[in-house]
Amino acid sequence: MAWPVYLAHFFAGMFLANGVPHFVNGVSGRRFPSPFASPPGRGESRPPTNVLWGLANFFIGYGLLAGLGHFGLAPSPDALVVAAGILCMSVILAVYFGRREK
Repeated sequence: MAWPVYLAHFFAGMFLANGVPHFVNGVSGRRFPSPFASPPGRGESRPPTNVLWGLANFFIGYGLLAGLGHFGLAPSPDALVVAAGILCMSVILAVYFGRREK
């Protein structure tokens, strides 16, 4: 498979991972930072905003997976690249929100 497909699948994993905290906090009724807050990424958005932003991330991630190349859940280079994207974004989010809580 061509490298642009692997790159798209990596970013798909990042979008999927980023959608989780926004969606979970939103459906839990908690305010959470989003790009739409003031200041962006630092202020907290209302729960409905986070639900929509989480869903947007899920749809973008799905679009990158389904729209480019072939993706299956079986062990493959594609699945490893998506997992790497999820891992990368998860660590970035953990560090960012860990610092934010201090």
